[in-house]
Amino acid sequence: MSDLIRIKYCENAIEANRDKQILEENGIQSFIANEQLIQSDWLLSQAVGGIQLQVFEDDLEKAKEVLENYKENEEYSLEVEHTIPNPEFDFVCPKCGSNHIYQDEKPGGLFGISWLFLGFPLKIPANIYHCYYCGNEFKH
Repeated sequence: MSDLIRIKYCENAIEANRDKQILEENGIQSFIANEQLIQSDWLLSQAVGGIQLQVFEDDLEKAKEVLENYKENEEYSLEVEHTIPNPEFDFVCPKCGSNHIYQDEKPGGLFGISWLFLGFPLKIPANIYHCYYCGNEFKH
């Protein structure tokens, strides 16, 4: 039997367990080191080398390939989520190009002025839009 080799450091236990499951689904046995220790005291992360995903030395190359393929597929799925069929608006976010946007529903400056002078509010929607994908706020 070969030695365990660290394949990657993980930011958190969720990422480590996700990658462990991906490897398991592809027939690669893997282990997570330091997960419980860091969850109980995250300040020890630097001292023990963080949460580590480990595989047997014989499976190292295959495991790297499986995780890389998953990463590429994840990036592709995010690109697909980037657009929605039949969007409400016919323009896209200037920052990321997504059409997954919504209009700000906060009333503009005329709301308060119309309430003061007319006695009732004129709700004129602001010309500000937000992108669900990247969080960008922009005017159109």
